[in-house]
Amino acid sequence: MPLISPFRMLSPAGARARLSIFIFHRVLPSPDPLQPGEPDAARFERIVRFVARQFHVLPLGEAARLLRAGQLPAAAACITFDDGYADNLDVAAPILARHGVRATFFVSTGFVDGGRMWNDTVIEALRRAPRGDLDWSSYGAGRWCIDDTSSRIAACRATLTHLKPMEPGERLQITTDIGRAAGLTAHSELMLTRPGVLKLRDMGMEIGAHTMNHPILRSVSDRVAADEIGGSRETLAQWLGEAPRVFAYPNGVPGRDYTGRDVRLVRQAGFDVAASTAQGVATSGSHMLQLPRFTPWDRHIGRFALRCAANIVQGVGTAVQTVKEID
Repeated sequence: MPLISPFRMLSPAGARARLSIFIFHRVLPSPDPLQPGEPDAARFERIVRFVARQFHVLPLGEAARLLRAGQLPAAAACITFDDGYADNLDVAAPILARHGVRATFFVSTGFVDGGRMWNDTVIEALRRAPRGDLDWSSYGAGRWCIDDTSSRIAACRATLTHLKPMEPGERLQITTDIGRAAGLTAHSELMLTRPGVLKLRDMGMEIGAHTMNHPILRSVSDRVAADEIGGSRETLAQWLGEAPRVFAYPNGVPGRDYTGRDVRLVRQAGFDVAASTAQGVATSGSHMLQLPRFTPWDRHIGRFALRCAANIVQGVGTAVQTVKEID
């Protein structure tokens, strides 16, 4: 990392350190019109090259430990991935390795070895949909005229918005029916395998938990929330030979997607660090089980840099959203 990095001045070492935590989900081999928000390999390489040159990049667990101790280096940052997609290993990990970056991967264990997340079922069903009328009104998702990429994107966004707040069991049943009607097989290659999780670990990457089935924790019972949080840690401990210390809340908006109950359950499960999706930067005064994360989606690296700087400045000046832990 060059000494002239402006981020060293915005985020000094020691007690006044400010930790930027970047969040990603997928890195696609090539651009996908149905997933315009997901970076492809070339775009991700530009991002990693910039971050590696301008920041001191650390795995989240190590960064949080140094942050608590007042020993974080200047311009510290973490790169994190949610969910556990196969392209994290196949596409993202080689790019990270080329730039000497160790990232943190939060895995939803229930989808490993052939699973598929409900939102991906919708995306892949719409990818297969023939041109013409698409009637999903029986699922409460409306009717669509599919005649180009834009109409597929519109149908996808509307359907995901409709299904997202549903009770997880009902949502899964609907998306399973959608996938079956579209001819999707139950087995998917979208997610990591257990050997893939181990390979990421063996590359020096940090593995964290992200529940088993990616529920909106606020929407489930105490028992289900405890099982999802603790079960994901126990499963990863069996696979890895050691229990993960870091966790990420599914969706992750404080108060909307998780509550103080869930923070308490994360602590009781044995995690030291957890990440939300509240925007901002982490400081020594941050709640270590509700660390903020963000990612600028700007395609131009100059605008990406400006948004990184703005997040550091504004994230310190504005209170990062958290929820009160319930004892």
